[in-house]
Amino acid sequence: MLRIMNEKRLKTLAIIGQGYVGLPLAMAAVEAGWNVIGVDNSEEKVKQINAGKSPVEDITNQSLLKAVASLKYCVTSNYSLVSEASVIALCVPTPLDQNRNPDLSFLVSAARAIAPHLVENTLVVSESTSYPGTLRDILVPEIELSLKVNNQEIYFASAPERVNPGDSMWNLKNTPRLIGGLNNDAQIRAMSFYESICENPILVSSPEIAETAKLLENTFRLVNIALINEVAQICNDNGISVSEVVEAASTKPYGFMKFTPGVGVGGHCIPVDPLYLTWWARNNGSAALLVEAADKINIDMPKYVAQRALDLLESAQASPRILILGVAYKPGVGDIRETPVSELRKVLQSQGAIVGWHDPFVTSWEETLPNELTWNCDIAIIATNQPGVRYASLLDSGVRILDCAGTGIKHPNITSL
Repeated sequence: MLRIMNEKRLKTLAIIGQGYVGLPLAMAAVEAGWNVIGVDNSEEKVKQINAGKSPVEDITNQSLLKAVASLKYCVTSNYSLVSEASVIALCVPTPLDQNRNPDLSFLVSAARAIAPHLVENTLVVSESTSYPGTLRDILVPEIELSLKVNNQEIYFASAPERVNPGDSMWNLKNTPRLIGGLNNDAQIRAMSFYESICENPILVSSPEIAETAKLLENTFRLVNIALINEVAQICNDNGISVSEVVEAASTKPYGFMKFTPGVGVGGHCIPVDPLYLTWWARNNGSAALLVEAADKINIDMPKYVAQRALDLLESAQASPRILILGVAYKPGVGDIRETPVSELRKVLQSQGAIVGWHDPFVTSWEETLPNELTWNCDIAIIATNQPGVRYASLLDSGVRILDCAGTGIKHPNITSL
């Protein structure tokens, strides 16, 4: 019986956090033959998932029901069950605090919660994005405080998530995954685990390399989005079409990557991860000046967009009615995390505007309900180009539209950012 139990434990994975990162990992692991224990603090989410109702758009109810019915996947709020797993993955949020500094409270809490229940020969992997040294300097010491076994019998690695909600091409299985173990044994164990669920795990020399690479990936995007947002403003000031400029530059077959202007940056990565880098740099005697400047450009973008929209009014109005089209942070999903449209609405309202919104993928947003496209408005702003929105009905009714999403629609009543 002991041998059978040990064999089962070798193929059991515990995942802390069952959201946008943890749930896709769970489904991929089940598909690869693992027994998966999902752990989440939200009792409501635990009940929802065990009932086969997915809280994540990329995971269908059908695939979730199949996993639950297979008895290879269950979700609980009981951390003691992690003792049944040979691998534990931390997949909890790492947001910013009110001062826009790293907030590791969820990650530290998860580490403390699993520590008393760790048994020998367990691999602990952090998939949560954070600054270099988080695994070595924060998570390992936190776990060691409550560890009931020899810490040399626990193995640690960092393998930052690469999740892109709504992406039909790249998923957990075919997206290359970086892996950095704390020592050689951790490297071997982590590679063995990810080789079972990923097609291309890539070993790097340390957790710090993996942690920093993840920050670089999204900092690259933040900086380039800020660049094109700034260029868009310069072009508009001088009567030049930035969209035509971008398309012209894109004809170069090397040395250029296309980015388009918009309301700002949103989602769980781009507005957050680069600030982990800037914070870490400042606290280690360096400065990421370019990244800080890029962050400011993107933060200020909603103000610029609001003014461009108000400038479309034919005459000054005390309370113009403005309809925002698309409030999710990207097309094709209902994900509103860190959406820059929140700031856009605040700026417009501060200018006296009455603001409505329409998004076929979002049922409610910031305690408000969506408006129909027939809502009486003076100006509309395409913030996110959601599939299925009939812009023609607005344009034909004479409403002027500021296109901030690069739809490419040509009409006398539409103005590109």
